[in-house]
Amino acid sequence: MSLWQLDPNNIGQAMAEIQTTYYHSPVGLLKISGTDNYITEISFEDKVQRSDSRKRNLSPMLINAIEQLIQYFNGERRNFELPINQPGTEFQKGVWNELMAIPYAKTISYLDLARRTGDSKATRAVANANGKNNVAIVVPCHRVIGANKELVGYGGGLWRKKWLLEHEVKVAYGVQTLF
Repeated sequence: MSLWQLDPNNIGQAMAEIQTTYYHSPVGLLKISGTDNYITEISFEDKVQRSDSRKRNLSPMLINAIEQLIQYFNGERRNFELPINQPGTEFQKGVWNELMAIPYAKTISYLDLARRTGDSKATRAVANANGKNNVAIVVPCHRVIGANKELVGYGGGLWRKKWLLEHEVKVAYGVQTLF
């Protein structure tokens, strides 16, 4: 089963209740949403949202996502093991799968990403699909840079993209000199 498809034998999971929680990460507040079965969103929040003040139990999936993010930020995790359900076109899902194949602490250009999807002329379409990714960090859209090796376009802000890339390089190689 693809990362991006629901099991047709269990279509009821599409109707599962989505829970949301927040994690104060080194790059700011992260909004994490998902069900008992998968993660639907990890996004940057610049404004603290009011949340339900009633105490509730988080699903094991959300707890696992937070734990894996903490490990990532502590330099203890390079790959995530989280099921993801992110709606999109087949083209977008193909781009997101290619993003998942970019090694930790490595970058590729939008042109390289377009080539990986099979069409070197689809650079803008690839960039658009990259921008539609709703599962930041886990689906590492921050690892895509401009053809001139410059930091370009990141929904969470270029300062976060720079931080994430430098963090990965520091963890992988013990240096922090990418940009």
